[in-house]
This record gives sequence, C-alpha cells and structure tokens, in this order.
Amino acid sequence: MSHKVLLVDDAAFMRMMLKDILSNNGYQIVGEAENGAVAIEKYAELKPDIVIMDITMPEMDGLQAIKEIKAKDPQAKVIMCSAMGQQGMVIEAIQSGAKDFVVKPFQPDRVLEAVGKALK
Repeated sequence: MSHKVLLVDDAAFMRMMLKDILSNNGYQIVGEAENGAVAIEKYAELKPDIVIMDITMPEMDGLQAIKEIKAKDPQAKVIMCSAMGQQGMVIEAIQSGAKDFVVKPFQPDRVLEAVGKALK
C-alpha cells in the first residue's frame, strides 16, 4: 500500500517538483495546499500519512500550521521545507514536532530519504 502524502507550498511549481519526485517513487499524492490554513483543513479531511510543508507561506505559515496539526493529531508526521538561511525557523519547526526538513531547491534523494525515515 502506498503512503498518502499532502503537499503544502505556496508555489505551484514546488508542489509539482515534489509530486514528480514522490509519485515516481511509489507515493500517492492525496492533496495539495497553498498555505497553512488550507493545509490544516486538508489534513483533517484527507488523513495523509505524511505532510511535506513549506515554512514561508502567505496567510498562515508552516510553523503555525504544524502547531495546529500536531495539537489535533500528536502522531502527525510532518517534514518542513525551507530556503537556505532559515535556520532559526527550521529549529522552531523541529521543536514544534517536525520530523525532518528539506532545503530548497529540492534534491530528490534528500526528499526521499527524509520521507522514508519519517514513515519508519
């Protein structure tokens, strides 16, 4: 059975890149969201096995979203994505319960390694 993934990023091309990397490696993309508020709704609705979420997004950022998702589902598995130089935010994300983080631009091997590890 393939794992269900929710992709959260305000940039459609980033979601597309992740979708290609993951679906080519047997993961099922069950939903996409362009900000944290939508991500929270979709998480509740779709119950994905893992969420890959950008930190910096309009309306509600990934840090706020992970806190709300973890509050509702402490078992939630979330991997954060960040651009270079967002170390402070990455540390906050890990403290908020993120399993791992992946730096943009995405390296497919690193994305797959992070997801595989988080789902173990």
